[in-house]
Amino acid sequence: MKLASLKSGKDGRLVVVSRDLQRAVDATGIAPTLLLALEDWAAASPRLQALYEQLNAGTADGAFAFDPAQAAAPMPRAPQWCDGSAFLNHARLMEKAFNMPPLPDTDTIPLMYRGGSDDLLGPGDDVPLPDEAHGIDFEGEFGVIVDRVPMGVTSAQARKHILLLVQINDVSLRSFGPREMKTGFGFFHAKPSSSFAPVAVTPDEIGEAWKDARVHLDLAIDYNGHWFGNPNGSEMSFGFDQLVAHAAKTRRLSAGTIIGSGTVSNADGQKGSACIAERRAIESIEQGAPKTSFMKFGDRVRMEARWQGQPVFGAIDQRVVQAPAAD
Repeated sequence: MKLASLKSGKDGRLVVVSRDLQRAVDATGIAPTLLLALEDWAAASPRLQALYEQLNAGTADGAFAFDPAQAAAPMPRAPQWCDGSAFLNHARLMEKAFNMPPLPDTDTIPLMYRGGSDDLLGPGDDVPLPDEAHGIDFEGEFGVIVDRVPMGVTSAQARKHILLLVQINDVSLRSFGPREMKTGFGFFHAKPSSSFAPVAVTPDEIGEAWKDARVHLDLAIDYNGHWFGNPNGSEMSFGFDQLVAHAAKTRRLSAGTIIGSGTVSNADGQKGSACIAERRAIESIEQGAPKTSFMKFGDRVRMEARWQGQPVFGAIDQRVVQAPAAD
């Protein structure tokens, strides 16, 4: 099943989207928003699935052309957004390039921080930011959305709580990162609003590409119209089941919590990168200094994952722009 939120109010208007992302149908008679559907998933899911089947069969009343430009993030606001760093190849490249000591226990304990979830951007929204000097970067990721998760679940138990898959641009401001990490309090200014592809999908929609609680798909990234990378999500050092269990170790997770994979990264180096910082790290290792600049206002990034040649989540395609001055 594929779900999206059209721009409407603070939390969007829930629609069901066809498998080929060409058609949609209003689903507010089942649940006004995706978050409300997730909070009563046992009741909402069968009805949404039936509507999805009707839409794909061409029998859904009121179907209309799906326009990603009208889509918000699948959840424009979420109870919480917890981002991991599950691709240890990315972390090791950064450590090597910048002579950083390895963090302890990273092979056994996932890294994770809590980002802002009150203002999540849609797939075509401009990303407003205050200053190019802050080191503007994109980060291509996959993520999951869960229902209510009890405190202390095991990874095996956590897997059944994964309801939806999403695709994310975790925008980063690199100049803030070093200081914020040194404080011990974690990221804050370094992580402005994240962006999401228009459609959230149930794991069965990608068939065998959902395996071991990992998304075994290439994430194709173009930067200013040029190929930047297409790393595959299969090389997560921790699966999403482990990330969910880690997040729930000392707290319950509300329905609608989003868990991110961190920057998709592959060890062979042949599939490019999913963020500028990683490319700069590789350039530093191979050439002695970084060559690729961080983003400037007006720069555009496009991210899309496909399964069997067809788009899965739709594309993130957006510019970074100067934020307007505060009133």
